[in-house]
Amino acid sequence: VQLQASGGGLVQAGGSLRLSCAASGRTSSSDVMSWFRQVPGKEREFVVGSRWLGGSPRSADSVKGRFTFSRDNAKKMVYLQMNSLKSEDTAVYYCASGSRLIASSLMDPEKYDYWGQGTQVTVSS
Repeated sequence: VQLQASGGGLVQAGGSLRLSCAASGRTSSSDVMSWFRQVPGKEREFVVGSRWLGGSPRSADSVKGRFTFSRDNAKKMVYLQMNSLKSEDTAVYYCASGSRLIASSLMDPEKYDYWGQGTQVTVSS
């Protein structure tokens, strides 16, 4: 599985960005697709994730009500719509895929098999 993330950039606080992640290769409807983010010196942090098919996305408390996960199963694309951005949302954002995840492992980056290259999101205050 190959993942290609895009859509990052510089935005003012309160603004919006939409990230995209294209998956290719051998994907499965039972795979989990998630977004993580990381700032230098900190651990990679779960943002939002969902299986390709079925179930509602789960979000980190820090982004609930502001970030929306969506997917296009036919195109093997997942998206992260980020609204009301804050300076603390500044990070490199990664999409990730995991094939053997259970619900309790969704937020653990160690459980994911494949990662995109990351896209920088910078929110200026």
